[in-house]
Amino acid sequence: MKLIAALGVAVGLFASPVLAHDFGFAGILDSNNREELPELTLSSGKPIAEAPLVLKSGTMYEIEIVSDGTAELALEGSGFFRAIWINEVVINGLEIRPFGLESVEFDEEGTMEIEFLAIKPGRYFLRQPGSTGENQRVEITIQ
Repeated sequence: MKLIAALGVAVGLFASPVLAHDFGFAGILDSNNREELPELTLSSGKPIAEAPLVLKSGTMYEIEIVSDGTAELALEGSGFFRAIWINEVVINGLEIRPFGLESVEFDEEGTMEIEFLAIKPGRYFLRQPGSTGENQRVEITIQ
């Protein structure tokens, strides 16, 4: 029982950004460990991304997904969503802290921001459901 209590205290200490920094264990909590990715675009007949995305396991990322409202469009990629830890999804200034995602969908024009931690190395994708074209998907590699 004492071991469990000690582990709980240790996790609590290092989960706090201030205390983790004080002890030199900031790691993923460090603001220098964050990167902004190029935005993904949802638009009828246009490519989702300019190029594949290459991510590093253990790095926090922020990505914006922008829909121009030309059609009701979604992105799916359960493999990718299971290989990351999602810190938050922001829509119109509202923060959502989900346990996980399967897909996201835009019924109209708008922007969604997802902040996540890349975890499991591998090759993944996000794609528009039901599409087969290379422009309607983005390849994502976590190294």
